[in-house]
Amino acid sequence: MGNPGLELGLVQVYTGNGKGKTTAALGAALRACGHGLSVWMIQFMKGSDEYGEVRIAAEIPGFSLMQTGLPTFVDRSCPGTDDRRLAEKGWKKAWEILRAGNHDVIILDEINVAVDYGLVPLEDLVRFIEEKPRTTELILTGRSAKQEIMDRADLVSEVVEVKHHYQRGVAGRRGIEF
Repeated sequence: MGNPGLELGLVQVYTGNGKGKTTAALGAALRACGHGLSVWMIQFMKGSDEYGEVRIAAEIPGFSLMQTGLPTFVDRSCPGTDDRRLAEKGWKKAWEILRAGNHDVIILDEINVAVDYGLVPLEDLVRFIEEKPRTTELILTGRSAKQEIMDRADLVSEVVEVKHHYQRGVAGRRGIEF
């Protein structure tokens, strides 16, 4: 299967308070890899090898994944030094990937939350979008996408929670929620 590349790469945003934003991005990644495209996914604010995608990533041809976070939640009111350092590491890697131009699809998972928490400056993400090559697809996920980001996107999907099993006390399940 040769890599035809993309003639036109767009900007997709998956945001909202419902479950499924990362799952949508992973579905897009799987589809792209199935067509011989190369995908690089950086998961901001996530740092656990318990996620199914982390466990299988190396076995999917054309798919690379990197986590830049701790296995704990970030305190929105006061992100820790390690949270900031890891977000900076992820952001530096994102620019490295973008500038190298070797990947057809770049996914910045939870980047909207990283911006909302002040771990990545909004103006830096805007610049990243503006400097994206014409043939690179960019997928941004996470709650609280800023209007400036949505205005620059070609596709914005808001995932709305109507009902969630967590409300009934059902915890996250291995292979489904993580």
